Amino acid sequence: MEQHRAVVVGAGIGGLTAAVALRARGWDVTVLERAAGLAPVGAGIALAPNALRALDVIGLGDPVRAHAAWQGDGGMRRPDGRWLARTDAEAAAARFGGPLVLLHRATLVDLLRSALPAAAVRTGAAAVLTDPGDPRRPARVTTPGGVHEAELVVGADGIRSAVRAALFPAHPGPRYTGYTTWRTVVPAPAEPFAPHETWGPGRLWGSQPLKDGRVYTYAMAAAPEGARAPGGERAELLRLFGAWHHPVPALLAAAEEPGVLRHDVHHLIDPLPAFHHGRTALLGDAAHAMQPTLGQGGNQAIEDAVVLAHHADPGRPLPDALAAYTADRLPRTAALVRKAARTGRLATLSARPAVSLRNAAVTAASRLGPGLLLRGFDGVVDWRPPTGPYRPA
Repeated sequence: MEQHRAVVVGAGIGGLTAAVALRARGWDVTVLERAAGLAPVGAGIALAPNALRALDVIGLGDPVRAHAAWQGDGGMRRPDGRWLARTDAEAAAARFGGPLVLLHRATLVDLLRSALPAAAVRTGAAAVLTDPGDPRRPARVTTPGGVHEAELVVGADGIRSAVRAALFPAHPGPRYTGYTTWRTVVPAPAEPFAPHETWGPGRLWGSQPLKDGRVYTYAMAAAPEGARAPGGERAELLRLFGAWHHPVPALLAAAEEPGVLRHDVHHLIDPLPAFHHGRTALLGDAAHAMQPTLGQGGNQAIEDAVVLAHHADPGRPLPDALAAYTADRLPRTAALVRKAARTGRLATLSARPAVSLRNAAVTAASRLGPGLLLRGFDGVVDWRPPTGPYRPA
């Protein structure tokens, strides 16, 4: 294999970031996406300073920062509107070295896609890993259009990853957390509000403004796996959250049923033995799906992509590169999967005494200063990539 060819399975945020980063390192990259187009599944995404620093490596950090909308204060509230904790955008940026950027997933996908040649991304190409490869032979990926041989294959095919199942068939896979989520993007209400996440008994709600004048809303609640609301998901949100504080009722009034996305939350609480096998590596939800309670799922996929490209220098033996990638990423992401699970349990407490104790603890910590609450993200959003910016490919 004289050419350094890489095939990325999956054109989500992690897969596209990996393609851009690997190409900047000298790889000839092809992205195979099962869907007919790149219209992203989902609504908004929060990119923290750790992901923005990773995007700096491939020259996309500042274009994303241009979408930052959060200024002033925000925080955590009770369903009646009382503030449990206040946070400040400037204090958070000062502590972690940059802003938190909320943007629509479609915007991020467009930025990543525009950094690749048009021919590099092939949609409508369902891919099956038929051979993970080894030091003596290439990996092989089969599509309806033919077979791709590559020195490196990257499985970025999401939480139900077929690539992961092929590499580690004995692994139990994702487990249901007991929670379901709803997400939508709606026009901003006439009356202004501060960004917030509201924790109630057994459920939570978040309202986050986007720079384009819309609001990204998300909710999470305990529910049986696979359940669906017979009257529609908007009606279910009205039942669960319609009596909560402003702007929740106004945002729900602006929501339209087709735009309300509902997904059960699964996570890989059982860590994989490695993030690679043969010439094939995993990243993002395929490697370490986590609950959304830390807002780090997409951020960690971006970290993965840049760290993988850092180690996968075309002049370095690939077994060494992939072993180093696993050593870098598996401990960090396994810890975050566990931390997100603990946060999820805390956020969705339902017993009244437990909720009262939680709220009192959050309020007391907030009164001691914003730094105490922000400290919970130390070691998460202050991460820095192992390399500086790449030269343009």
